[in-house]
Amino acid sequence: MRLTPHITRTILLIATLLVAVGPLSAQQSQKIAEQQRVIANLERRIADDDRKIKNLKSSKSTTQQRVRLLTRQIESRNQLLNANRRQINLLNRDIDRTDSTARSLTAQLEQTKAQYAELVRESYRNYRHNNYLSYIFSSESFTDAIRRVSILRNVAIMRSDKIKEIDSLNREVTRHLDTLAQRREALNVTRRNLNTQKQRLQRDANSARQTVKKLTNQERQTLRNKIAREEQLAIAISELRRLTKGNKEGASFSKTTSNLNLPVVGGTVRKYKGNMAEIVGRKDADIITIYAGKVLDIKRNRITNKYDVYVAHGEYISTYANLSEVCVAKDAKLTKNQRIGTIGSSVNLNTMEMEYKMVFGIYSPNPNEVMQASKCFKK
Repeated sequence: MRLTPHITRTILLIATLLVAVGPLSAQQSQKIAEQQRVIANLERRIADDDRKIKNLKSSKSTTQQRVRLLTRQIESRNQLLNANRRQINLLNRDIDRTDSTARSLTAQLEQTKAQYAELVRESYRNYRHNNYLSYIFSSESFTDAIRRVSILRNVAIMRSDKIKEIDSLNREVTRHLDTLAQRREALNVTRRNLNTQKQRLQRDANSARQTVKKLTNQERQTLRNKIAREEQLAIAISELRRLTKGNKEGASFSKTTSNLNLPVVGGTVRKYKGNMAEIVGRKDADIITIYAGKVLDIKRNRITNKYDVYVAHGEYISTYANLSEVCVAKDAKLTKNQRIGTIGSSVNLNTMEMEYKMVFGIYSPNPNEVMQASKCFKK
């Protein structure tokens, strides 16, 4: 007796499945855990701002501070909503994968049990009819008898291995079913949190609108200027100019360059101000480079928690501020219209509603030369 090709293939398939599932499961669990840490950090930041808002006394001198805190709170809650949505997507994918694996392992378990049952039935039939002795005594030689005894021993070993295989598969199926139950519970909790945060976001927006109404027009403008200063680029352009001296990447860019695509895919320019352009777009819109160049630096704004990307085009510099995600690295060479990240969210002070915008800037190597951002996109 020997292992049939069908049984051999089944055992190899199970072994391959178990080996493949391990790394995938660990990788997915790591992503889920990392996303949970992001959510926990955002929740701590929101709780801290909540305490600050509650501790503010109701007076004119603190109204602007309250609006600023509420604005930051709205932005943080929006980030938390997005983080929860990403967590839901991760959990859904993990549930689908775990469920598929559990069903596959269960099918393999049933097949293995059937194979073991067949081995037991065959062994019992041979035992009842003394076929084992007949099989050995009908040997043509002593060597043939030894070979047949060895085959019978291998059959016994195979039965024993099948029992171990069934036990291992049982444990594996149980583990995956437990993981599946945990992921489904985590999914339900995350969905409940998402709904709660949506309600709190609306509450904060309403509170901010009421508070803004208490400000005079001059106070509102002062507040806008303050927020704008907080969202300015993180490092000085003069330092960037020093770093780009002699750079040849994207060297064909110049003051006369025009007919370029907007850096926000599907976006529209809301406001030009000299070398700056404020461009609004849809949620999750891609940010692309206006021209070929090299990533000079990437900074994370400590106030807005968004990314600012600096790209050198020869000795000219373009800046992309308020990105929620970045997909390039420092010193990376970029082609024209290459994706570098995703548009970030912001709070519109007039409506206290969330919007998505990017602030674009273009700078000449000559500090005295004023660039016009609008000319870059002139068709």
